[in-house]
Amino acid sequence: MGDFWVFGYGSLIWRPGFAHVETRRARLHGYRRSLCVYSYVHRGTRERPGLVLGLDRGGSCVGLAFRVPSDLRDEVIAYLRERELVTSVYLERMLRVRLDDSDTGADRTVEAVAYVVDRDHEQYAGALDEADAARVVRGAVGRSGKNEDYVSNTLEHLEALGIRDHWLEEVARQVAPL
Repeated sequence: MGDFWVFGYGSLIWRPGFAHVETRRARLHGYRRSLCVYSYVHRGTRERPGLVLGLDRGGSCVGLAFRVPSDLRDEVIAYLRERELVTSVYLERMLRVRLDDSDTGADRTVEAVAYVVDRDHEQYAGALDEADAARVVRGAVGRSGKNEDYVSNTLEHLEALGIRDHWLEEVARQVAPL
């Protein structure tokens, strides 16, 4: 079956947690990075949910693609399923991503494992505008810490990679103390 690719758009970018032999900047068309998943454990509670990232339909998303050797396929897929499919709010998909091969000047398209939000799941928050997302994030705290820290940490890592996400930047601006 050969090597395969995994697309990361959030925490997988800075903490993939699996062995890989190549990392490329990549763009996924048809989905966007969005704070569209209610967090009842890690960044909020049932009484006071937070928001975490999901890939939601529409637009495009720049992230990283990781090439995994074929002999690690079963191990890496098992790890990803344990990490991403805990509450079944994400759906595992094989999607086409365009790899940035700026070294050679020839971008290429590959199939990559990606986890997209299930819009029918109870944790799907919908397409929130920046103000609504900021209201949910502000003050939410879960087992893994403050929701604000999750958003700012995400932006710091994206900025370090030269990836802009204007919507998420605006949410963070509105979350910040006045």
